[in-house]
Amino acid sequence: MMGPAHSLSGAAAWLGVGAAAAAAGRMMPWPVLLVGALICAGAALAPDLDHKSATISRSFGPVSRGLCEIVDKLSYVVYKATRKAGDPRRSGGHRTLTHTWLWAVLIGAGTSALAIFGGRWAVLAILFVHMVLAIEGLLWRAARGSSSDVLVWLLAATSAWILAGVLDKPGNGSDWFFTAPGQEYLWLGLPIVLGALVHDIGDALTISGCPILWPIPIGRKRWYPIGPPKALRFRAGSWIELKVLMPVFMLLGGVGGAAALNFI
Repeated sequence: MMGPAHSLSGAAAWLGVGAAAAAAGRMMPWPVLLVGALICAGAALAPDLDHKSATISRSFGPVSRGLCEIVDKLSYVVYKATRKAGDPRRSGGHRTLTHTWLWAVLIGAGTSALAIFGGRWAVLAILFVHMVLAIEGLLWRAARGSSSDVLVWLLAATSAWILAGVLDKPGNGSDWFFTAPGQEYLWLGLPIVLGALVHDIGDALTISGCPILWPIPIGRKRWYPIGPPKALRFRAGSWIELKVLMPVFMLLGGVGGAAALNFI
C-alpha cells in the first residue's frame, strides 16, 4: 500500500478501538481518541523504515534517509541469517524484519518504556515524530517537497506541545487504561503496535504479501508471505486501493469515531 492508505487505515483502526472501548464501558477521553488516531496514522508508516523511497524516508530529511539505509541493511542481515531453504534469495531488506508482529510488539513496548522513564520530553518527542508522520501520510501530496518540510515540522511540534498539555489535565487521558501511579502515558505504545500491524495487514493484501508471522516457520519458509489468494491481491497504488479501500477506511473511521464518542 501507499502512504495515504496506510495512514488512513491506522487512524480508522484506532477509532475502531475507541468504539470497542466505549462498548465495553471503558470510554476513551476525547484527547486519547484524537491523539491515538494521529499516532496510529503515523505509526502505520513506520514499518517502511526499511525502504529508502518510502514516505517516512523523506519525513525528517537526512536523518530519516540515513536511518532507512541502516534499517534496510539490518533487515537484510537478519533475513540472510534466519532464512530457510524455501525462502528466496534477495538483495535488500524491504518487507522483512520491520513487517513482522515481533517488530511491532518490540517497537510498541520500547515506546511505552520511553514514555514512562523519559518523562515529559520523551512524550513530546514521541508525539512530534508521529505527528510529522501523520501529516506526511494523511496530507501526502500537500506535504511533499523540501519547501514544506519546515512547515510540517513546525505544525507537528506545535500540535505535540498543545496535545501533551491537554492530555496532562485531570481526566483527559494521560493515565487512560493504565491508572497506577507512574504509569501515565504507558498506553502510548498501544497505537504504535496497532499501526504497525495494520500496515503489515495492508501490505499482505498486495501482490507480494507480507511475512507478518516471522520468526514462526511455515513449511519450508520462515519468511512466509502471508496474504489472501493471489486472485484477491492488488498492486500498491492501484485503483482498488485509491477508489475502494481509502473511501472504506474513511467511512469506517467516521463510524468508529462517532461510536467512540457515543454519538451513535
